Amino acid sequence: MVSAVSYLNQHAQWFPPAHQALEEPNGLLAIGGDLSRDRLLHAYRNGIFPWFNPGDPILWWSPDPRAIFDLPAFVPPRSLKKCVRQNGWHFSVNLAFDEVIAACAEPRAKQDGTWISPDMQHAYQQLHRSGHAHSVEVWQGDILVGGLYGLALGGVFCGESMFHRVSNASKAAFWALACHFSKAGGRMIDAQVPNDHLLRLGAQMVPRMTFLERLHALRDRPMPDAIWQPARYEFDV
Repeated sequence: MVSAVSYLNQHAQWFPPAHQALEEPNGLLAIGGDLSRDRLLHAYRNGIFPWFNPGDPILWWSPDPRAIFDLPAFVPPRSLKKCVRQNGWHFSVNLAFDEVIAACAEPRAKQDGTWISPDMQHAYQQLHRSGHAHSVEVWQGDILVGGLYGLALGGVFCGESMFHRVSNASKAAFWALACHFSKAGGRMIDAQVPNDHLLRLGAQMVPRMTFLERLHALRDRPMPDAIWQPARYEFDV
């Protein structure tokens, strides 16, 4: 275990091994670098993600334990199925990525700001344009009421953030992702850091080394090209 975090320069894509992250604060691994596409992809492929407040240095994390969802084992709460049917929501993939990330960046109740700064939004928009970052949208008629975004690495989806404008719409977006991704061969959703919302959905806490082993086994899993084509879709509720 290292006694201090590593400092990254602006050019090399190097990261220290994830297991060298600090115990306190849990998972802090490195500081600095940039949010270029290649660095972000290298980070996620090795179980590392950026998380920092606007105006602060870029902080890179790999916490222990890690919050994940196993697929296709995810089962939505019965109440969520009922909610989707009653609201008549429909779903899409990659039809409104920019709108979803902008909505995720809006300050939440009891929060003064957001960690999804304009620089973060731009970085993930570039990942989306290059086919690595994706969104799932929840619609009520023509109105966007919920959604989420993240990165796909073979059979792993690295979830970044979700939002709702109608109660339970973010949960519905997660259910839609789990159905769509697992049907195509996806086997794990990385939820990174647990919160009450994720735990109620059924997130599991696993040791970091277990997560890294699964990530390395799944990150190059072949997946159908069509899975992330922009489209509306339906699934049984």
